[in-house]
Amino acid sequence: MSSSAEGGEKRHSRGLQAVHTEAAPAPVGPYNQAVLAGGLLFCSGQIALDPVTGAMVGGGDVEAETRQVLANLQAVMAAAGCSAAQVVRTTVFLVDLDDFARVNALYAEVFGSGVAPARACVQVAALPKGARVEIDAIAVPG
Repeated sequence: MSSSAEGGEKRHSRGLQAVHTEAAPAPVGPYNQAVLAGGLLFCSGQIALDPVTGAMVGGGDVEAETRQVLANLQAVMAAAGCSAAQVVRTTVFLVDLDDFARVNALYAEVFGSGVAPARACVQVAALPKGARVEIDAIAVPG
């Protein structure tokens, strides 16, 4: 891989481009915050980690967590030149589906205008770091 001069992006010989921004939490494993491939931006799932400290925010409050998750996701998209308006697909992972209405209201503030993305929402047994919500996205830059 070779590095480009912009935004810590890495290009791979297969045309894949890793996207990185310090405005979102650094990956804690062998993955990227997002990858540009085939004209699409694939954003990794974000949980409510503070980008500076790496600590969870919200103290278990699903609304505070959701705000941070959405901010992290928007920061990754911005690093790739995208906005929420270009998102075509998301997945929302919830530890408790009873949180759906509160998460959905905040989600709608970001993705509710224009053509809302296709979406799946699933309840999971657990998320990393004790998170209550995680959201990933696919966007079409341009």
